[in-house]
Amino acid sequence: MQINPMVRALTVAFSIAVIAGCSSTGGTQGGDSTGSQTSRTGSGVESRGAGSGGQYGTTTGSGARTSQQADSRIPEVRTIYFDFDRDTIKSEYESVVMAHARYLRANPNAAVVLQGHTDERGTREYNLALGERRANAVQRFLNIQGVSNGQMSVVSFGEERPEARGQGEEAYARNRRVVFNY
Repeated sequence: MQINPMVRALTVAFSIAVIAGCSSTGGTQGGDSTGSQTSRTGSGVESRGAGSGGQYGTTTGSGARTSQQADSRIPEVRTIYFDFDRDTIKSEYESVVMAHARYLRANPNAAVVLQGHTDERGTREYNLALGERRANAVQRFLNIQGVSNGQMSVVSFGEERPEARGQGEEAYARNRRVVFNY
């Protein structure tokens, strides 16, 4: 019995992706911290913030009071985006995840569902697994920051709930995401 070369290549690629996903620590990823963040608010309006620190940067002195007050509200940016076929949190979104960690630590009764999504490329099964790996990476990051596992749950929608329709890179990039759903 001879295995189709395409099936063999996909099997090898999938195995490498699984091994790489298992070895991920969910911590930081080196690289450029510039860029922008885009998120949809409940009203459908997009909000953009700077990639390096942005609206969730650290505060000192009299700004600490503002930070404590902000910890009592759910952060506005509730979506982070991923590179193609990756489950590593981009450095430009670490400040967003940190803001959610601060909120969840300050509000131990709050719970969040981390919804993993992918673009339409790949099989349904692969995309469900990739969406789950992305959500699990965010969960590990939050857990390292002191958020209780009981406050978080993970669900993967794979390619089933796209944020953007279409087959261009812009649409693909908007669909590779994890959404914080409180």
